[in-house]
Amino acid sequence: MKAYLAIDIGASSGRHILGWKADGRMETKEVYRFPNGVISQDGHLTWDIVALVQYVKSGIDEALKVCPSIESLSIDTWGVDYVLMNGDQEILPAYAYRDSRTESVIPLVHEKIPFAQLYHLTGCQFQPFNTVYQLYADLLCGRLDKATGLLMMPEYLMYKLTGHMSREYTNASTTGLLSARTGTYCQEIIDALGLPQRLFCALSQPGTPVGSYKGIPVVLCATHDTGSAVEGIPMDGNQLYISSGTWSLLGVKTAHPITTDESRAANWSNEGGVGYNRYQKNIMGMWLINRLRDELCPGKDFGEIVKEAENSTFDAMTDVNADAFLAPKSMSQTLENALGCKLAQPADAFRCAYRSLALCYAHAIEELEHNTGESYQDLYIVGGGAKNAFLNKLTEEMSGKHVIALPIEATALGNLKIQMER
Repeated sequence: MKAYLAIDIGASSGRHILGWKADGRMETKEVYRFPNGVISQDGHLTWDIVALVQYVKSGIDEALKVCPSIESLSIDTWGVDYVLMNGDQEILPAYAYRDSRTESVIPLVHEKIPFAQLYHLTGCQFQPFNTVYQLYADLLCGRLDKATGLLMMPEYLMYKLTGHMSREYTNASTTGLLSARTGTYCQEIIDALGLPQRLFCALSQPGTPVGSYKGIPVVLCATHDTGSAVEGIPMDGNQLYISSGTWSLLGVKTAHPITTDESRAANWSNEGGVGYNRYQKNIMGMWLINRLRDELCPGKDFGEIVKEAENSTFDAMTDVNADAFLAPKSMSQTLENALGCKLAQPADAFRCAYRSLALCYAHAIEELEHNTGESYQDLYIVGGGAKNAFLNKLTEEMSGKHVIALPIEATALGNLKIQMER
């Protein structure tokens, strides 16, 4: 049995999944799971990269207990975030994308290169946490003075395994620094912002070998988790998808980036896929639900939460993709402020969140079809959110699309598929 290992790390947890082919079908086995999350440090939100590295190594050890011979492994994570390096030493902290440090520098970036121009060059949607803004904040505070390199989060983790630094295309496409047309770092942006040229190295495609760890070849998958997730969807033709986790990534494959003024105004993104462009939008996703549960009913079973939300009669909705929901001190209070009313019970908050998410999906699909000039029949939903039958039903009703919910580890499957097919 030729087994491969996918290490898939999200903003709230990570997992090690072994995969192999049996009778032409992919079989998988989760062998390790670990927690992840931002930590507060000196008034900022950061990642505990020391713990992440240890979790990655511990999970590999567990995988080797199950399967002593592993053909290869690869790591995917969320995009945008990075670790600055001074030679072989980390420049800490490793900031998390939900940190607010970019708020003051965004206008300064746009003074040097207006967002309309940024979008035309990169096709990357505006998000306050885009790497381009994070790096400019680092430049202004002097963090780049000694930086000899920049590694996106999965690249850093694979470096800690192999001792080799790699730079992968799909993750670079989340930075807001990559040319949508050439797939390489955009010199015009680098020059306009005065960023050190030494940080921007040649990029490698998914499937490229990196090195080895404990005798296991380490290779690049689509290291941005959504890039791997789209590869892992058993899609019939080219249809709409939602990768539903902490974020909901809604999009479709296109042959080329779409960087029109209408696309910019609607804040759509163009990101790298394995031989195609991913035209997609970030929608707030299960972050809303998780934060509401933490506040209103910690530890309560999600099945109970969904059932109570279904039985609630509260039908008001709001734009849950607004910036106010990105990292509020209180998610329930932010929801009430947006609605302009008090919520009588937790079930009302959850019902509102689910219905509002479905409405966001429906509006986004209308924009996508207008901007692409295409119409689609099916909507594939994968990831943790695909297990929520109530949200799937609401999405189908509000969007008018045929929802195909696949509660599978699509990101791990895509990671494994790339390893197997390289």
